Amino acid sequence: MMFDSIAPIYGLFYNYQKKMYGSVLEKVEKVLKMDQYKSVLDVGCGTGALCSVLADRGMDVTGVDPAGKMLAIAMKKQKGKGITLIKANVLGGLPFEDDSFDIAIASYVAHGMDSKDRKILYAEMGRVARHLAIICDYNQNRSRMTDFIESLEKGDYFNFIKDARCEMNEAFREVRVIDVAKRAALYICKPVSGE
Repeated sequence: MMFDSIAPIYGLFYNYQKKMYGSVLEKVEKVLKMDQYKSVLDVGCGTGALCSVLADRGMDVTGVDPAGKMLAIAMKKQKGKGITLIKANVLGGLPFEDDSFDIAIASYVAHGMDSKDRKILYAEMGRVARHLAIICDYNQNRSRMTDFIESLEKGDYFNFIKDARCEMNEAFREVRVIDVAKRAALYICKPVSGE
């Protein structure tokens, strides 16, 4: 798995990612009102930077990732924080009951999947989230560097940024997009069966 081989590189960016996620959540605090939610699932948690930020905000955090080496780094970084980390692949179905979490978040996961896999991601997030499914990912403001890097990763970045909202509108009953940086957005989605 590619992410097992690049896990040490991701580990180097942990502090940067943690700072960035903290900044993003501060920007949208008035809109999201995160303090009203208690439990959160981070789908594709990687080295756990977002998990850490959410735990620091007092949330009960569970992170899942299919890459064992990413999780090994996350376990070291999150030691003593009470964060649950589980090796799981959303494409095989998340190991949780319906409505298990207040919120499900996937950060920079969707753009790397093809359209068929994104539909599975959205369906699983909508299934396990009672209130919100939040996708933090690229918006339509492209950069040449990101275009180059994403072409090397061979994900579906170009189709994701073109069709993100349309795909999400098919999976959720409501989608709100908030640009949180020049090239990043939060796609705040309400599950079909949620409140």
